[in-house]
Parts: sequence; structure tokens; C-alpha cells
Amino acid sequence: MISEKLKTLIDNLPHRPGVYQMKDKDDKIIYIGKAKDLYKRVSQYFLRPQTGKVAAMVSHVDHFSTILLSSDKEAFILEQNLIQTYYPRYNILLMDDSHYPYIALKKGKDPYLKIARNSKDRGYFYFGPFPGGSEAKETLRLLNTIYPTRKCRNIPNKPCLYYSLGTCLAPCINKIKEEQLEELYNDIKSFLGGDTSKEKNAIKEKMEKAAEDLNFELAEEYRKTLKAIDYVTSRQNVETPMGKEDYDIVAFAEREGYRSLCVLTYRKGVLLGKNVHVVPSFGDIPDQILDLMEQYYSTHEAPRVLVSRLPSLTALSEEIEGLKEVLIPKEGKFVEMVNLSELNARNELDSHFMSARLDDDKLALLEELGDLLHIDTPYRIELFDNSHLQGSNPVAGMVCYINGEKAKKMYRKYHLKEEDAGDDYHSMVEVVNRRYRRLKEENEEFPSLILTDGGLPQVHATLEALSNLEITIPVYGLFKNDRHQTNGLIDKDGNTYPLERNSKLFFFLMRMQDEVHRYAISFHKQRRSASLTASILDGIEGLGDKRKALLREHYLTLDSLLNATEEELNQLLPSEVSARLYAKLHEED
Repeated sequence: MISEKLKTLIDNLPHRPGVYQMKDKDDKIIYIGKAKDLYKRVSQYFLRPQTGKVAAMVSHVDHFSTILLSSDKEAFILEQNLIQTYYPRYNILLMDDSHYPYIALKKGKDPYLKIARNSKDRGYFYFGPFPGGSEAKETLRLLNTIYPTRKCRNIPNKPCLYYSLGTCLAPCINKIKEEQLEELYNDIKSFLGGDTSKEKNAIKEKMEKAAEDLNFELAEEYRKTLKAIDYVTSRQNVETPMGKEDYDIVAFAEREGYRSLCVLTYRKGVLLGKNVHVVPSFGDIPDQILDLMEQYYSTHEAPRVLVSRLPSLTALSEEIEGLKEVLIPKEGKFVEMVNLSELNARNELDSHFMSARLDDDKLALLEELGDLLHIDTPYRIELFDNSHLQGSNPVAGMVCYINGEKAKKMYRKYHLKEEDAGDDYHSMVEVVNRRYRRLKEENEEFPSLILTDGGLPQVHATLEALSNLEITIPVYGLFKNDRHQTNGLIDKDGNTYPLERNSKLFFFLMRMQDEVHRYAISFHKQRRSASLTASILDGIEGLGDKRKALLREHYLTLDSLLNATEEELNQLLPSEVSARLYAKLHEED
């Protein structure tokens, strides 16, 4: 039986790439994995029957943590690094001390290529790392096709097949000129560095010449080589813009009286992991973030640091011994890295609210809530939230809690009138009217308390709808202060019921508020993505209903479809159809 803690952590998982760390009750990492979609991958462990090693691992999982990343490739690299660092016992199949692969080019007068599992030998120039051996082998095969490098491990006494094919200079029988070898070395190094124009132009000329000579089979081989070059060089290199430097990427987030500090650790240009600290808010943001960073670097290595938003943080370079410098990036890849750290800080803060004080006695908290509001103990609570984007695709969500537990079978989604989009008051009147008119007509049980996520106007809208239906149910709103932080509850007369931010009841209600907000937002995203995706997929020759359904099954959001490579689309569609789709996606983008 899955625990409440795991259920809550699963609900907070995002649909994005990242690494997950399964931990036992002693907080020890027992398994590390990566995923293109963290929610889909991690939830499968607990929501589907498992056997063998996986079942044994799942039985020991008490909780898990995640690191959000920008791509599946970055997730793969980090997964490998973390496995090499922690050696979790259930990653036994990966514990062979092998590292992610590089393409290694021998320096000097006898350049040749090979796959290497580390980049420490100074006799080679390295390109990578690659997310797996198959990608590295494909790149090596391509390079050996384009360039006449030595293919034999040991130089033989006679020429081999590669010499007759024109893909080897045959140092076994020829004395290769030094300038020829130097040109070959520089060409390969330039290609691995991303400059492929010289090779592509030469291959295009050969392809056109073969086509003119009606040698279409050879022309097709050249075309495949050109496509392979584009495929190999278009792959994202996870080496960061700081090259081989050591950096920490630091960001913070705040919510409902709490702040989180996230540190993404990059060493030698490779992401190794994250550290996140969640603490109650105290004083001004700059002062507290400075304090947290000073505490962190009192026990951690202090490299160069990239931070977000707070110029005063640059003073740390003078205050913390050993800290080289603190930078605030303004544009480019560094800004993306800081944004990624900030995303992890927000996600960790949300996880804290979703999972804090889960072991509290929920029935006792319901009694406390009833006493606070002077109503009968609310054993059944229903919460509403509306969602729209600039007045488009308006929706609402309703979640239900019975005896303090989620009653997901009772959850409901509502499409709202377009003319009321952006008008939260009338949207609330509409959805409340539809919800309780139905319950009244079907003689179903009413909740003992209704909570709205919008303060006094939403309370009045809810009561208006109930009055029209001649239904009486206690209604209260979760009201916010001038900093947009939830402060407590408010009744129809504007009376407020403040909550202590570290109290059990506060976290109990925050989990409910998070749940209804998550439910409404996810429904809105699904509707908006479906409407946008539908228009994009229309009018493409060869893309019928079945293939559209297949695409929607694999790409749940418009963003994921826009980020798909043509090679990925080729796995689902015929090449000519995927080419047309890819062209339209980027035209629309």
C-alpha cells in the first residue's frame, strides 16, 4: 500500500526532464534514475505492479527527491555522475566504474579516433560527453567515413580494405607528409567543435556529381551522410558555457512565509547535483539570502557563483573567504542556468508545503478548523479554483477532501463560458451553481464546508450561487496579505481568522490549496495545449487521425512537441511526414 507521503510527492512531480533519487527511511539513496517526464516515470514505480529487483527497491523507498533539468540528455549525464558518486545498491547493473563516453582524437603526427570513458589523458583532444555508447559509436562511424584516419589499432604490414575504399591514408605503406597529417588533425578538431561547413559542402558537390552521372545509389549514400552530420552536430552538448570551470548556480524562491535556497553544483563544466534549504522567512530577502549563503559556504567549497535577481549578493565575494567572485548574468546560456536553479528552488518549496506535517492527526485538525470557524467539524470539504490565460480557455477545478484525505473520485473539471473569461466573480457563480444544482437534483450529499482560493469576492460569488439554489453551506475564503501570501481564512462579513505559518493547520490548508490550484492549472494547460496542437497538426499531408492520436499520446503538451527533433518524430511517423510536420512546427514556432 503506497504511503500518504509518497502519494503527495507523486502529485507534486512535474512533467519535465530530470533525475530522481529514491531514498530509504534513513534518507540514504538506494536508487538513482533519469526521466524525460518525471511524473510519468516515477509514478510508474508505485502505481503499477513490480517484480524482481524493482519490487525489492520499491519496498524500501520511504521518499524521493528530484533535480529538474532542461533536457533528457542533461538528465542522463547527471544520472551517471550521481551513480558514480553514491553507488546506490539498486543501481548494481550500472556500477562498473565506466563513465559517459567521449570521442577522443589522438594529438600529434598520427591522428586517429577512438571512444574514451574519461577525458584525463592529455595526449587526446576530447569531444562530448555523449549520453550513451550508441551515440558515441554513431559519431565515430561518421567521422571515420568522412576522414581518412587510421582505423587499425596496430599498424599492419600491408594495406587493409579501408585504404582501397579511400578512407585511410595507409601509414602502413605510405610516408604521410607532416602538413597532411596536421591538416587532417585540424579538420577533425574543427568538425568536432561544430564547424562542419567544409565537409558538408564537399559532400554536397559529390552528391550532385553522382546525381548528374545518374549514380543515384551513390548520391543517396552522400545524402544520408549529410543527414547524419546534421543529426550528430545538432545534439546539445551538456558541457556548459563555463567550459571546464567550477561554478555554483544559486537561486532562491519564496512562498507563504517560507524561503528556499537552491545551489546547483557544476564542477569541470558538468552538473553534479543540487543542495536546497527551506527555512521560514525572517527579515528582508537580501539579508536572509546572504545569511543562508554564508552558512552554506562555511562548510562547502567556494568557487565562482552565479546568482539571480539580487545585486547585493555580489558583496559575498568580499565577505566569504575563498569565494572567487559572484556574478549576475544578464543574457545567454548563463541566464538559462540561473532560471533552472530558480525552478528547482520553487519546486522544492512546493514539495515542502505538500509534504510537511503529513503525519499530523487529520481528524484532530478538522476539529480545530471547526472550532476556529465556529462551525460543525467539516469532515467533507470542497475547494474551487478558476484558471484562464488572458481571458482564453477558461476552466475551473473542484477538489474534495473527506476526513482530511483526498477523495479523487469526487474531483470535477468544468469548462466555463468564454464571455466570462477573466471575470472571476461570475465564473465562480457559474461553477458553484453547476456543481450544487446537480447535487441537489440527484439528492447527493453536500459538503460541510466550501473553501475558495480568492478571498472575499469569491466568497460572495459562492454564496450568491448557493442562495439562488436555496442551499446553505458554510463558505470561507483563503485570503492573502499585500505580499500575496496566504494569511488565513475570511468569512462573508470580512472577518479574518489568521493562521500561524508554522502551525499544523496552516500546512494542512496549504496542501488543500495547492491541490485545487494544481488540478485547475493542469486542466487549463491540457485544454490550451489540445486547442493549439489541433490547429498545428491540421493540414499536414499524410497526418491523419490515427497518427495525430499517436503524437498526442507521446507529446502531452505543445512545448514537448515543439522541442521534438526530426529524428524523434521519425520514430513515430514516415520520414516524409515527419519532415513536413517538423517544418510546420518551426514555422508556427
